[in-house]
Amino acid sequence: MAAFVVLLRGVNLGPNRRVPAADLRGAALDAGFATVRTLLNSGNVVLTSGTSGAEVPDDVARLLTGNLAERVGADVPAIALTADRLRTIAAENPFAAAAREDPSQLQVHVPFGTVDEAGIARLDLRHPGREHIGVAAGVVYVHYVDGIGRSKLTTSALDTAAGTTLTARNWNTITRIREILQDLS
Repeated sequence: MAAFVVLLRGVNLGPNRRVPAADLRGAALDAGFATVRTLLNSGNVVLTSGTSGAEVPDDVARLLTGNLAERVGADVPAIALTADRLRTIAAENPFAAAAREDPSQLQVHVPFGTVDEAGIARLDLRHPGREHIGVAAGVVYVHYVDGIGRSKLTTSALDTAAGTTLTARNWNTITRIREILQDLS
């Protein structure tokens, strides 16, 4: 049975778009997914296809977001990745030292479309901060050297430069999701 990770965008960051982990699990189970495990209360769920009929990431995301909208009364953007895609994202990380030494300040920005690598390169050249920005495996990696909270490199700036909407997870979360996926194997 295929395993997937689904990443929600922009949930539980403030008073809007509240998605409790219990509702996320419930929506997944109602859709027929199996072995549903949430991580943190920030829109991360690992699941297997179960009886859902979903076999590819786009179908997984569409089915889960449809059920989630019914459950919480709001449309929540989500992207699904296969276990293999997440392994590739981890393997191609251009900031291996940051992953080891500063994992909470290294973020992986997963796109909902195709990343405009030239747009990200232009942002990297003109942005005055000390962040390290790289593109590999179809995602944007950012090492926030001085901390994410102090950075002027906004989600909006990254979305604009990438030419698509992104959702970010820090390296600690990526590592934990990979561990859960491995436990499912």
